[in-house]
Amino acid sequence: MESISFSPHFCISQWMLQIPGATSYIGAIGKDKFGEEMKKNSKLAGVNHSCKESMTFSAYWDTDISLQWIYHWYVEKAKYIYIAGFFLTVSPESIQLVGRHAAANNKVFVMNLSAPFISEFFKDVLEQALPYVNYVFGNETEARTFSKVHGWETDNVEKIAIKISQLPKASGTHKRITVITQGADPVVVAEDGKVKLFPVVLLPKEKLVDTNGAGDAFVGGFLSQLVQEKPIEECVRAGCYAANVIIQRPGCTYPEKPDFH
Repeated sequence: MESISFSPHFCISQWMLQIPGATSYIGAIGKDKFGEEMKKNSKLAGVNHSCKESMTFSAYWDTDISLQWIYHWYVEKAKYIYIAGFFLTVSPESIQLVGRHAAANNKVFVMNLSAPFISEFFKDVLEQALPYVNYVFGNETEARTFSKVHGWETDNVEKIAIKISQLPKASGTHKRITVITQGADPVVVAEDGKVKLFPVVLLPKEKLVDTNGAGDAFVGGFLSQLVQEKPIEECVRAGCYAANVIIQRPGCTYPEKPDFH
């Protein structure tokens, strides 16, 4: 296996961890060649997966089914749970259920702002989910859009990151940490009312091939260290490493083994 052309967050985490079955995925896929490709590549990557098939497309997710299916043993067994913000467009009720499960069982719940339109058009359900979220990821554009729709009247990413981290929480067991990427500019991490900046490793222009998937790769790399309870500095370093690998390759691909030390 020279490369894998499929790398959402969980596959990157799995690749970084190099422990078969360390990550699991549940969701919906189309009953088509793309669904088959996803199942095949998840298996190749060593990711546990349980997918409901739909005759239409993978964004479909039946609310009644999903609310029952959340009690899947993958969720019950997981100590760290990640849901992309895009899922707010499909089944916010499921996110609420997972969030309550995480809070009640002292688990770490992670979410990504995913895209500016999530904050713009799904503001209410995002606000309902955030009290359960311990780690919020986003890029500078998503952070500024979040600030705008909440009337914060600031484009300063550091201030926005702090404000997001200080929004109300459903449980006091885990604090909330906000992580904002800014392309070639430093990664912003807000924790306990303070901000830390982490410079990224800049690549020569001739090595930059394709930035598609860089944000997802950063989150996956970050989570690979978070689940090992590594310090935030190591989590960010792993995220930057994974993103750097992705942007030097065509498509969303990565080599068989990581070279992260």
